[in-house]
Amino acid sequence: MPDQSVSRRQFLTGLGMTTLAIPLSARTGLADGKRANDAPRSIGIGGGTSSSLLYPPFDLSYFDTPVSPAPSDIRYGYAAITWGGDDLQAIKDISSLGFPGIQLRANILRDFGTKPEALKELLGQNSLEFVALSSGGIKMTPGREQDEILLHAGNGKFLADAGGRYLQVTDAGRVKGKRPSPDDYKRLGNLLTEIGQRVTDLGVRLGYHNHMGTLGQSADEVGRIMDEADPKYVKLELDIAHYFQGGGDPVRAIRNYEDRLLFLHLKDVQRLSSAEGYQFVELGKGLVDVPAVVTALEQVRFRGWAVVELDSVPDQERKAGRTPKDCAIENKKFLEEHIGAKF
Repeated sequence: MPDQSVSRRQFLTGLGMTTLAIPLSARTGLADGKRANDAPRSIGIGGGTSSSLLYPPFDLSYFDTPVSPAPSDIRYGYAAITWGGDDLQAIKDISSLGFPGIQLRANILRDFGTKPEALKELLGQNSLEFVALSSGGIKMTPGREQDEILLHAGNGKFLADAGGRYLQVTDAGRVKGKRPSPDDYKRLGNLLTEIGQRVTDLGVRLGYHNHMGTLGQSADEVGRIMDEADPKYVKLELDIAHYFQGGGDPVRAIRNYEDRLLFLHLKDVQRLSSAEGYQFVELGKGLVDVPAVVTALEQVRFRGWAVVELDSVPDQERKAGRTPKDCAIENKKFLEEHIGAKF
């Protein structure tokens, strides 16, 4: 049995040393020129009271003024998808235009899958931050759930090793001509949560990308998925053009999901004839009110990345010989002239 008398002596000795460490003015209650009997009384050992202070007095008035939330801080990146898989050229072009960040797709693993450090070094040489990796759509095949979890978690591991931030996923669960069921949303929510847990352990955040032709096509459907997924592990990567095309209001989405907004795709869409549907175009050439979206981000004090995305060079511009870099120049000009972005 331990010698309790020794423990008590050690305790009292330590207490005495603590008292010696307190400034004399505080121990005598003479702080700031006050008399000893003006000093606050403190509870002493054994329940009694003492005029000596356990801690020196300090000014608490600093806590009277609430700390204002930090202002919005939006960083503009660019997605390599427009280059159709020529990621080395995309990296070169995006860097030359002064964009500080890039989003790549999972096809980058063909060249760098076993050497993520080499990709990290390449991006660093081009002054680009690896904002996000598009991991593709989660397949909802019954009995193959673990395969999907391992696939996307593996992509998250690559992203982490390459110095990236966010893993983007969508889903491949919508069957044409069939209305999604509540069970579809629950299953997707569970898969997203499991993937999110695994990549969070790697230091990566997971964002669900709303997309036409998926379970997250309309605003209501996006809401169902967000409700089924654990908000601790699954955030929203809001694509404003897909959200608009699906019948939603991107500005309202920003306000509704401000606490779960991971990053955005700044994108525009143009509606064609009923037979052709729609096509994505450069910012300002479609129907999405991009300035209103940025204003909403500022109002909710969003601090993060907005990645400009254009799936491919629009048909009419491709026929005129315009390149992905030409489109990126056009998008950058819009951001500078209509948003006030600085590069």
